[in-house]
Formats: sequence, C-alpha cells, structure tokens
Amino acid sequence: MLSKEDNELLTRVGPGTPMGDLMRQYWVPALLSEELPAPGCPPVRIRLLGESLVAFRTGTGEVGLLEHACPHRGASLFFGRNEADGLRCVYHGWKFDVAGRCIDMPSEPPESTFKHRVRATAYPCRERNGVVWAYLGPRATPPPLPDLEPNMLPAGTWTVAAVLRECNWLQALEGDIDTAHLGFLHLGAIPVDAATPGTFSEYTLRDRAPRYQVAVTDYGTMYGAYRPAGADTYYWRIAHFLLPFYTMPPVGVLGHKIVVRAWVPMDDEHTMFIMMGPRPTTGSGTSNGSTTTFEGATLGRPPLLPNTTDWYGRWRPVANSTNDYLIDREKQRTRSYTGIDGIHMQDQAITESMGPIVDRSKERLSSSDTMIIKTRQVLLQAVKALRTTGATPLSVDDPSVYRVRAGGVVLPRDADWIEATRELRAAFVEHPGLDLSITGNVPGA
Repeated sequence: MLSKEDNELLTRVGPGTPMGDLMRQYWVPALLSEELPAPGCPPVRIRLLGESLVAFRTGTGEVGLLEHACPHRGASLFFGRNEADGLRCVYHGWKFDVAGRCIDMPSEPPESTFKHRVRATAYPCRERNGVVWAYLGPRATPPPLPDLEPNMLPAGTWTVAAVLRECNWLQALEGDIDTAHLGFLHLGAIPVDAATPGTFSEYTLRDRAPRYQVAVTDYGTMYGAYRPAGADTYYWRIAHFLLPFYTMPPVGVLGHKIVVRAWVPMDDEHTMFIMMGPRPTTGSGTSNGSTTTFEGATLGRPPLLPNTTDWYGRWRPVANSTNDYLIDREKQRTRSYTGIDGIHMQDQAITESMGPIVDRSKERLSSSDTMIIKTRQVLLQAVKALRTTGATPLSVDDPSVYRVRAGGVVLPRDADWIEATRELRAAFVEHPGLDLSITGNVPGA
C-alpha cells in the first residue's frame, strides 16, 4: 500500500505539483498529427498535465500549442481564426504565432508598441511518426526526444492510435505492468487444451501464477515473469516501465516485438492512452476496432465514437461506463470470463471501475504486485530528488536509454534472464532467425 500523502504525490500532475514538475522535464505526446490534418485547419482543444490548451497548424504546416485563454481578457483561443502565420483571437483581433508572440494588435493605434510586451503561454512542439510532442518544461533549450523505437520507424511502416481513459494515469499504467491478470481477466475462460502445445499460449494457461524478478534500470524498471515451459526451461515474459509514463508490454516474441504505450495524463482524472508500433499486417485489426483472434478475446484499438470538440471528446470508446462497457452477462456465464469484448475494453473497465483516483492506502498487495511496488518506489525517488535537489533522471537527457524491447522468450532454467536476453532486448537490432509461431493461438501471449 501507499500512504495517502505518497498517493497524492504520485497522482497529481497539474502545474506546480511535484509529479507534474517531473513530467514537465520530458517531451510529452500531446496529440496525434492526424488531429490537425492540414495547414490552416480548425484548432483542437487539448488537456495536458492539467492545463487547458489549444493546438493549431499554421498555413505553413507548423504546429502551435497555446494556453487556451487569450492573455488580453481570457477569451478562448479555440474560437480563434487560424491564419497564415498564427492564431487570431476573435474578441479584439490579437494574433499570436506558435511561439506565443503577439504579431498583430489591430485594436491598438498603429504607433503602439504594446504588442511587443504581450505574450501568450506557448509550448514548443515537434512531430515525429504521427505524434505531436510538446515540451511544457522550464528549459529554454528542451532536452532531446526519447529514442522510442516504434516512434522512429521508417516512413510508411509505423502506426499510432489513441484512446481516452477516464481515470488517473498511474492506475491505468499499473494495469499495463501487471502480467498476472492476463490469465484471469483476459484468458480466464480459455482452457489449457485450447492452446497449441509447446507455445507461450499453453505455458500461460497451464500456470496462471507466474513468479517475478524485477530490476531497476536507467530508464525505470523491468520485470521478468517466469513459469514452467519444457522440463528444463522457463517461459519468461519481459516488460518495461520507462519514465515518466511509458510501458512496453511482454506480448509477442522478444527481439521481434516493437511497441510502446504512453499513458499521458490529461489531468488528474483523465488519461490519453497513445499506442505506437509497426503498421499492422492484414487481418490484425483496423483503426476502427479489432478482429477477434481467439474465442472471447480481441486485440487492438476498440471501436470509437466520433471525436467532438469538447475537452474530453477525443478518442472515446463506444463501450464505456455509461453502458457498462457493453457487458454481456449471458456470454460471461457461458463462454467468457468477463462478458466484455476485447482485451483493451476489459482493462479499461477494470481500471476505470476503481474510481478517478484509487485510494492505494487501502490496498493489500501480494507477490504478483512486485513490479508495481518497485515502479512506485522509482517514481517516488525521482519526484523527491527533483523536489529536494533539482536532480533529474538520466532519461531526461539521454534518449538512448529508451532503446529497449519487450516480449516473451524460453530460457534454460539455470539461465540468468537479464544476461541471456541482453541482445534480444536491444532496440534497432534485427533477429531474422526468431520463431514467431511460438506465441501460439491465444492473444496476449
């Protein structure tokens, strides 16, 4: 469990909060490039780290991110005119460029120089592989973008998606570093004999209580969850937490799987889940949902409602708390563990059901929560170090620490799992000889 004080420390992300200060040391995924589809397109409301912002794309294609309230009288710049080189407030015509400079003030006399003394709050933006990154931190020169492999794939080979989750960022992220729930929440209704023998799928279903080893790393934490495979081998699921809010889940074959998931805090009670990875192959799902890959479980992004212009109107699932995530009680009774369709929506229902911010002082943690415990410790240490001494984690200035991969692997029982997988965990390395069929026929393995 956590004390109420530490729970507050980890979950609050607004301006001036210790966790908010830590996250502002990093570039943050703010929105998808497709949300600003063309130069001069309408602006978009964005909630990010507890701030209300407006994103826009100028006539030359540059992305700007401004505080939504005009510095003149507080009118929202969401209603502004997106002109060639900036966003013009329609109240009195003040116009701001992407750096927040007031470049036109037609309500003042021509000889006035007041516009040179007015600035809107603006944050630098960069685009890479379909993600608009923003820097909300204190440095005049921002640190480098992180070397996240799926966000650095060659043109035409990557994909990105987003889904809103209505809860605090930390409880959403913690569900992603909890491998023990796989055998229950997602695969609880699937019998062992349904899996292909000698595969990750069989090993997962045969032993639903893996053992854990956890290591602190330069980028955050890493776990190895292991269970018996063959007579003298273990099946290891190796995954990562990367500061400040990224995960790499252990789905697929280690050395081949390239994926990262960002749990970006919109504010204390809303999270934007952003997935980055290779472009899916035919039959692996579409941007409008997912295909079923095994009875009772699906992978990929869930079906979404049309985006609206509301602060929380982006990337909302069709299944949500207002319709009980479309739970089918008859299906739950006869052939599904949850009655909720899709791995993503099963996770979403559970983490949102905890409330906007779960009270961790009431928890009873077990051995399967080892990775969650260690990750909280690392986060607390980083927050307190920044608050007391100004020290930042290594990952702020060294983008190379993010060059890792996650996934599953079978190792001899006497192997050192960290040393034995060092090369397979390295990003940007080809391993053409890997047997990808070893995952089997159960999603999530």
